[in-house]
Amino acid sequence: MAEVRLLQGNEAVVEGALIGGLTFFAGYPITPSTEVAEGLARRLPKVGGKFIQMEDEIASMAAIIGASCAGAKTMTATSGPGFSLMQENLGYAYIAEVPCVVVNVQRGGPSTGLPTKVSQADTMQARWGTHGDYVAIAVAPQSVEETIRLTVRAMNLAEDYRTPVILLLDEVLGHMREKVVMPDPGAIKIIDRVKPTVPANWYKPFEITPSFKSPMAAFGEGYRFHVTGLTHNEEGFPISDPKRTFDKLNKLHNKIMRYVDEICEIETDGMADAHVAVVAYGSVARAAKQAVMMARHRRMKVGQVRPITIWPTNEKKYHEIFGSKSLEVIIVAELNQGQYVTEIERVAPKHVKVVSLARFDSELITPDQILEKIKEVR
Repeated sequence: MAEVRLLQGNEAVVEGALIGGLTFFAGYPITPSTEVAEGLARRLPKVGGKFIQMEDEIASMAAIIGASCAGAKTMTATSGPGFSLMQENLGYAYIAEVPCVVVNVQRGGPSTGLPTKVSQADTMQARWGTHGDYVAIAVAPQSVEETIRLTVRAMNLAEDYRTPVILLLDEVLGHMREKVVMPDPGAIKIIDRVKPTVPANWYKPFEITPSFKSPMAAFGEGYRFHVTGLTHNEEGFPISDPKRTFDKLNKLHNKIMRYVDEICEIETDGMADAHVAVVAYGSVARAAKQAVMMARHRRMKVGQVRPITIWPTNEKKYHEIFGSKSLEVIIVAELNQGQYVTEIERVAPKHVKVVSLARFDSELITPDQILEKIKEVR
């Protein structure tokens, strides 16, 4: 019989991380993510992993990059201002193609803002927070149980594509407790890092392969492995040659966007005949689901679209979802002043009106609020 447990969202991150094979965590406690670090401090050493509380978030990000280069599966967890401090090293991880997972349990307001209040205000920071050209992967669960699955998926994506992956929760999801049916051992696929199979003197750690994915050796395994935040050649040494610079940055783009169909998960419900679509992610998607059910009960043709992978955007898939001639209005409900709505506006057909339902007063959007907006735009 499957094990059933009552778990908090942050505790679900811990369970997912252990299932996914986490071997190294470095972090600095910050509300509302602290329970992730607390849980892994207790659990990770018992399975042979390493836990370090660092002096700040900058060092935490640097530590997981170093540990990943040494062969570990790594993670850190933080919230808004801590995520901001990690951004420079996050950019380093993107260009150096270092797998790692960053958990951001979002809270309200800029700076130290509202540490115990809910928000989805780091949606754009997850995509554009660091500098330069890169493609970010970010996933956003809507329930405690899904948090386990997406934590494992974030770790798998990081290892498969040799890139940082952001797991976006919010304060409500991080602190909410729900019944969770624990996955059976072996029920979730675990992806491990691809290692080089060529002789050490043939190895090019940043080789531009046909798949744009490069095997990654760990320090100490006998391979020559130079890592830098400078634009580099296939051996990892700094370059300024325009052609090689183009090839390197093109690789960072193509190794993600070529696989956007595999990376991007989007859930839809009732969109076949919908006149109104409600787009919502994270904990807001739960209110959206209830609002769509209430609207359908009143014979209103309303559907729901839930981006599970927030970034990158699968434009082709959205064109299919929003392509129905019956669709007239898209409502984007989110806990910020309107961040993801700009992305939906970008991919929505010209004949469809896109409307923002933004709440940023530290409280959740309710099903009744979404239903009222549906009635308003019909």
